[in-house]
Amino acid sequence: MRERVVLATKFGIVLGDEKKAEGKREVHGHPAYVRAACEASLKRLDVDCIDLYYQHRIDTRVPIEVTVGELKKLVEEGKIKYIGLSEASASTIRRAHAVHPITAVQLEWSLWSRDVEEEIIPTCRELGIGVVAYSPLGRGFLSSGPKLLEDMSNEDYRKHLPRFQAENLEHNKNLYEQICQMAAKKGCTPSQLALAWVHHQGNDVCPIPGTTKIENFNQNIGALSIMLTPDDMVELESIASANAVQGDRYIPGMNTYKNSETPPLSAWKAT
Repeated sequence: MRERVVLATKFGIVLGDEKKAEGKREVHGHPAYVRAACEASLKRLDVDCIDLYYQHRIDTRVPIEVTVGELKKLVEEGKIKYIGLSEASASTIRRAHAVHPITAVQLEWSLWSRDVEEEIIPTCRELGIGVVAYSPLGRGFLSSGPKLLEDMSNEDYRKHLPRFQAENLEHNKNLYEQICQMAAKKGCTPSQLALAWVHHQGNDVCPIPGTTKIENFNQNIGALSIMLTPDDMVELESIASANAVQGDRYIPGMNTYKNSETPPLSAWKAT
């Protein structure tokens, strides 16, 4: 079975002391941490090599060249095969790729999130880097629309995201409703239509929808058989453009590609 799967995992986010004022999440990209995290993952997974190892978020205290330099060593040692980044800016991706080829960049991309199309997608394509689209269903919104919130527990972090707040939700439901109308014409579910749109972005794009239910998993697989014509893609583009989502992707202070710049390599002093 091991030879039949691509095994991917991440490093970079550490749960800090809950009593500290700065919160629970800390981002780490120090070489010693990178190596320790990899060794720990290899042990937990009980494998000799990780196929694709992502930096989950960029540590803005450490030059990206330093973090990727350690990953390069892990590749040379046979502990990982390929290097990935997540939520990295175009310039950060370029700097990283200059140290060692980056195989994949994970980013949020869907009919609900289009901002990466401006710089990051073109940069990845210029450099020959694959795109792994997370939250291709708009964190579930493109599957269920506003009623999604009815089943959310108070602990569900999505309840706090700006796009799910009342002042934005009333507007954002228009996108879902129009996707539903088009899905009905295509004979598929809105989530299958949204996933098919991501699939049709190119052979260098791989969406990774998350689910906890087998029926939803099977429905996601069914999206592979949805064929979208050029006219369908134009219609979806029109729908998305006319109903641009209101609200930020995350709450303030969260690490995204917009705050992923790192110091220059010349500023690094190894400790």
